[in-house]
Amino acid sequence: MSNNVNRFLGGTVVGTIVRLLVVSLIVGFILSALGIHPLDIYYGIIDFLRNIWNRGFAALGEVGHYFVLGAIIVVPVFLIIRILSYRR
Repeated sequence: MSNNVNRFLGGTVVGTIVRLLVVSLIVGFILSALGIHPLDIYYGIIDFLRNIWNRGFAALGEVGHYFVLGAIIVVPVFLIIRILSYRR
């Protein structure tokens, strides 16, 4: 069991905890120096997902708009072609 855990963690449990603590301290220092807080990252991800969601529906609205614009031209032309070909 210990070998499986060590293999999963990439080393011993204590060694992995020490590495995680050191990396967390370094990343925390860098983020603090840049003025970035964990909640900013969280809210940024949430806003990003909301924008994707909203743009997706906006894109569907644009597709519907393009569909109607195209149908205004295509349907009458189709009907005229069908009527002209029906006479022959």
